[in-house]
Amino acid sequence: MLEKVTIGSATLYHADCREVLPTLPVHDLLCTDPPYGIGASSGVGKYGVQKWGGAADMKWDEEVPPQWLMLLMLERAAHHVIFGGNYYSLPPSRNYLVWDKGAGFKNRTFAECEFAWCSWDGNAKVLTHDPLARGDYRGKEHPTQKPVPVMQWAIAAAPAGATVLDPFMGSGSTGVACALMGRAFTGIERERKYFDVACERIAQAHAQGQLLPPEPPALPEQQGMAFEP
Repeated sequence: MLEKVTIGSATLYHADCREVLPTLPVHDLLCTDPPYGIGASSGVGKYGVQKWGGAADMKWDEEVPPQWLMLLMLERAAHHVIFGGNYYSLPPSRNYLVWDKGAGFKNRTFAECEFAWCSWDGNAKVLTHDPLARGDYRGKEHPTQKPVPVMQWAIAAAPAGATVLDPFMGSGSTGVACALMGRAFTGIERERKYFDVACERIAQAHAQGQLLPPEPPALPEQQGMAFEP
C-alpha cells in the first residue's frame, strides 16, 4: 500500500502511520486530529445521530489509536497539537486550544466546540470560527474535516512549526494550511479516497501560494484564557 508523493514542500504517504512514523525524522510540530473512536466513519455518531453518509465502508474511527502509537507520535515532534486530546491518555497540560464553532452550532446535536491538547506550557486559547457561516463545509470531503483557518491558527500557536507532521492526514486540511503558510509538511493517510482528496487539495493550495505575495496569511483573531495549573 505504501506510496509516496511529493507536492512542493509537502511529502505525502498513502500508508499506515504505524509503519511510516518510525522511519521519519523529528519534526518541529505534530498537528493532527486522530480517530476518536466514536463511530464517525459509520455515519452514525456516539448517540445514534446520523452524522455522515457514504463512509460506512471505512473503519478508521472504530477505536482510538493504541497508547504505544500515541507515544510514538509524541517522539516524532518537538511540539504537539492533538485535536480531541480529551479522548486519549496524554500527559497533563494546562495549555489547550479551544475551537468555538460559533452560533451555527448552538442547540444542535453536534459539539459546540472542540479541544486540542498542546504539549508546551502556556495559557489556553479560544478561537471563535463558525464554519457554517463562513462556508468552510461547502464541498466537505471528510466527516471530521477541519476548516483550514482553524488549522492555520493551531499551527501558528506553536512555538516552532517550520516542519509539520500529520499522521492522520484525512482530506489534508493541515497540509493545505502549511502550503498557505509556507511550512514544510509531512502527511500520512491510509484510506485511498481521502489520500487522493488530500493530494488534490494540497496541490491546489501550493499553486495558490505561488500566486500570492510572500507574506504570512492573516490568521483569525485569538483570545487568551488563563487557567491555574
